[in-house]
Amino acid sequence: MFLYTDFDQNLLNERVAQFRDQTQRYLDGKLTEEEYRPLRLQNGLYIQRYAPMLRLAVPYGLMHSNQLRKVAEVAQKYDRGYAHISTRQNIQLNWPKLEDVPDILQELATVQMHSIQTSGNCIRNTTTDQYAGVVAGELTDPRPTCELIRQWSTFHPEFSFLPRKFKIAVCAHPDQDRAATTFHDVGVYIVKNDAGEMGYQIKVGGGLGRTPLAGHVIKEFLPREDLIAYLDAIMRVYNLHGRRDNKYKARIKILVKALTPVGFAEKVAAEFKFTQAKLKVQQDVLRQMDAVFKPFAYEKLLDEDLTKLFDQYPKFKQWFQINTHAHKVSGYRIVMISLKRAGVAPGDMSSNEMRHIADWADRYTFGELRTTHEQNIALTDVRQKDLFELWQAMDRANLARAHIGFLTDMICCPGGDFCSLANAKSIPVYEAITRRFDDLDTLYNLGEIDLNISGCMNACGHHHVGNIGILGVDKKGEEYYQITLGGNSDHDASIGDILGPSFPAEKIPDVLEEILNTYLDLRHEQESFLDTYKRVSIQPFKQRAYADVC
Repeated sequence: MFLYTDFDQNLLNERVAQFRDQTQRYLDGKLTEEEYRPLRLQNGLYIQRYAPMLRLAVPYGLMHSNQLRKVAEVAQKYDRGYAHISTRQNIQLNWPKLEDVPDILQELATVQMHSIQTSGNCIRNTTTDQYAGVVAGELTDPRPTCELIRQWSTFHPEFSFLPRKFKIAVCAHPDQDRAATTFHDVGVYIVKNDAGEMGYQIKVGGGLGRTPLAGHVIKEFLPREDLIAYLDAIMRVYNLHGRRDNKYKARIKILVKALTPVGFAEKVAAEFKFTQAKLKVQQDVLRQMDAVFKPFAYEKLLDEDLTKLFDQYPKFKQWFQINTHAHKVSGYRIVMISLKRAGVAPGDMSSNEMRHIADWADRYTFGELRTTHEQNIALTDVRQKDLFELWQAMDRANLARAHIGFLTDMICCPGGDFCSLANAKSIPVYEAITRRFDDLDTLYNLGEIDLNISGCMNACGHHHVGNIGILGVDKKGEEYYQITLGGNSDHDASIGDILGPSFPAEKIPDVLEEILNTYLDLRHEQESFLDTYKRVSIQPFKQRAYADVC
């Protein structure tokens, strides 16, 4: 992983000192709320419904074990003993005291962590596949590209006050997209041209929220050394032409729609003429980036025969089949740790759990871990001969539920329990669904299903692109929930269709059960929920849901 130079560390330390002074001046009444607001947002500090929220940057989801231990320590010392993983692979502290935030940032700086550009109208954390660099089938490791984008975008003076927040994702796998790349302001796809050269396909104008849109391809192939120049050209067009008079129309997706993708691409091409020569990335820089993420010194191992253990411990077999993923190096496996459990908000992990995970990363991997878009944790380099021992440790810590990718492995925003923007609570709906569908055999019979929950139209829970989406809405002060079906964030991306009028919270488990029963009645053999929905469309689901539940 990328490690800071002395220059990087000094810059970070100076930023912490600067924010400490700004915060103290605000607390002393020398800065108004209006003056302090952009300063705290530049440092990832929000004011939520009941308390401040501090969002910590986790670049492209990659962490070292000592960084997670520091988060655990900070959460216990300054918060309520837990932290939350967001869909952008960042980590959030939900209850810090405002006056403690500079101390938190100072402690985080000792392990090369910060909260810079995790909020505000700037380029946010670049995200990618949590299996980057270790999964079979990817064209190349996308992390060097992510790091290149991070270094270009951090502290860039032109991009500190954009019309609105800006999000970039990178995908390197031709068959799977685990980062919802199509629904980003810019999607960077690593591709090969006919000559076998590695480069990028660029999409722009994706996004969710009030106006969900899939991105449009504006560049079929971009040489690797031209990426920063082309991204810079995109940002210039957005900065010049993006709306600043209406925040609901300020995202780049609205500009792309207004100009048309062709018109937007033409403006980018014009800017690119000026940026290309100036910002071309030199080959030695690209080699340095690749060297940062060179493969670990893997042992020469054969795949383990785990048949006897599977026979003796059926739950271990179940966990292996569901919560682990093939590694491109023989003798190794990728392990997923589910942070979705009844009684715990999805994506939350306690300080003790963080310490456990950090210890497992040290003992069973090379000391690294990944946060995921689905609000879980991945240990990407576990030797297969260690899997049983790791599973036992995870099971003792209540972190071995074998449901990754299934219905109860939900994406869910914090909702009205925390967020001042939310129309409705998300976590109680998640909890009710988790308890209704707690039987693993039932989940496996349903097959893999993405269920996403958002507490408002800002769509932090990505409800638009869940196979089943749930959106909290306000009805004259009452919390209701709208259902969408057919969403998908993979390469064959789609936005879900609204089922019909919204339901009260207490009806949601019943409605969901009827939707799933409809699917079971209509599906063909081995057909997924999404495949069935595409074949039969929304009408049979709507008819059953409203006839049998309402």
